[in-house]
Amino acid sequence: MREIRITEQTAGGRLDKLIFRYLDQSSAGFVYKMLRKKNIVLNDKKAAGSEILSEGDVVKLYLSEETIQTFRSGKHPDPARQKDPDGSPSATEDLSWFTSLILYEDENLILLNKPAGLLSQKSSPKDRCVNDGLISYLGITDLFTPGISNRLDRNTSGLMAAGKNPAAVRELNRAIRERDLSKYYLCVVDGSLMTDRSEEAYICKDSSGNQSRVFRTKQPGAAYIRTDYQVLDQSGSLTCLKVDLITGKSHQIRAHLAFLGHPVIGDPKYQDPSGNQAYWRKYRIRRQLLHAYQLRFEKMQGVLAYLNGRIFTAPLPEDFRVIMKGEGLCLPGDPEDSEDHSLNV
Repeated sequence: MREIRITEQTAGGRLDKLIFRYLDQSSAGFVYKMLRKKNIVLNDKKAAGSEILSEGDVVKLYLSEETIQTFRSGKHPDPARQKDPDGSPSATEDLSWFTSLILYEDENLILLNKPAGLLSQKSSPKDRCVNDGLISYLGITDLFTPGISNRLDRNTSGLMAAGKNPAAVRELNRAIRERDLSKYYLCVVDGSLMTDRSEEAYICKDSSGNQSRVFRTKQPGAAYIRTDYQVLDQSGSLTCLKVDLITGKSHQIRAHLAFLGHPVIGDPKYQDPSGNQAYWRKYRIRRQLLHAYQLRFEKMQGVLAYLNGRIFTAPLPEDFRVIMKGEGLCLPGDPEDSEDHSLNV
């Protein structure tokens, strides 16, 4: 018999998902059969598997040691990504690159300021990425592996959020999905925009070229998108926008603004190459000037309810500062301390 005690770190997830992770080589049919036969119980009672686990719960597996070993791959936990006994990251791994990204951290949540050029998730085994840094920093257990809740393109900078336990991950993902957590971006676009707008269209991802196409009307395979933007400043040839991403599709901001005739400066996929070359020569801009600038926690529930009303802001990267100052665009509020700062715009 194996006994699993639910801690604060592992609370908040479904019972069946915990079992699937613990017995990661078993089939769903086997797990649910064991639940029906009470070979797996929660707090000594029969369970369906859909129960949400709380701190202090006890899951018991009345299975032979041979059966448990058969259904466990041994890949969780990964010793290379574990914390030392004192709770600190392993001394064998230098995580200074990752800790330098941390803007805010508490017992449930960690917010990071990703620089341009760093992947959110790796595309090849040798890649360095935010998600692996997070796992190495927090450590993993048999029952929980942390992960980022919002991804950014490699050359988009700014705020990323991650929960530190299943309950926080569950609520963070729900809030993002239901827009109870608002995400705002800053970008510098080509051309002059004078008024705030709410734009609707349809988007379709071309996986072969990792590029999205935008259409004015509904097309087969295309999804509805809405992009709201506020004009912060404009210089005649360039405009600084604060974008509220109402729907969150791949490359939505970049592709939608380009479709509207105002591509993000420096964008290698959606801006005319001649425009890129001009700004590269003048400012050495090598990436799209798009920055995940602000998170507003508005209707959080459960374990993250204490964050309601709080606003977190990621300082502008240097390439933003250089081009905005060079083109006479006013910089928005950009505090040294990124926490709880509201833009006066």
